[in-house]
Amino acid sequence: MEIIVEKKALRNAMKRERDALAPDYKHTYDTSICNALELLITERNCNVVHAYLPMGNEIDILPLLQKLLKINITVVVPVTLKNRNLEHRILTSLDNLEFGIYGTSHPKNGTVFTGDIDFIVVPGLAFDTKNFRLGYGGGYYDDFLSAYPAAFKVGVAYPFQKINTVPKEAHDACIDLVLIKK
Repeated sequence: MEIIVEKKALRNAMKRERDALAPDYKHTYDTSICNALELLITERNCNVVHAYLPMGNEIDILPLLQKLLKINITVVVPVTLKNRNLEHRILTSLDNLEFGIYGTSHPKNGTVFTGDIDFIVVPGLAFDTKNFRLGYGGGYYDDFLSAYPAAFKVGVAYPFQKINTVPKEAHDACIDLVLIKK
């Protein structure tokens, strides 16, 4: 039970710090993350990129998604369902979104994607030095990341979100890289 309390306290602390970011800093930082992600995706010759649609004060990767759509890279985004399930839909436009559960959004009437994924952009509240992440507590991404072992998984974070060790449980998934700009 102690680890659950520890995770909850860390989640709350990270959300407070993220919510306190100055808008100008956030915009500049988010732009630099988008540019770095675009470079990684290009260098890896990715055809299918899975990415989150930002909610709250998560890093805004919408400009990156817009660029990827323009250069005909398939962008897939999650639809959060009940019972730790995600459905993956092809994003064709940022103009036709609807709200889902837990404050998420996804393509309205989007086509379900069931193929291989080259690159996954992973949100999180904290990341540690061994590339484990702390998410929002639903376990959705842990199950999803484990189902795509060949995909290159990149977490995006603000500098304060990188910590020595996140509290871990057996089901917590590791990612390949945590992208932080200085």
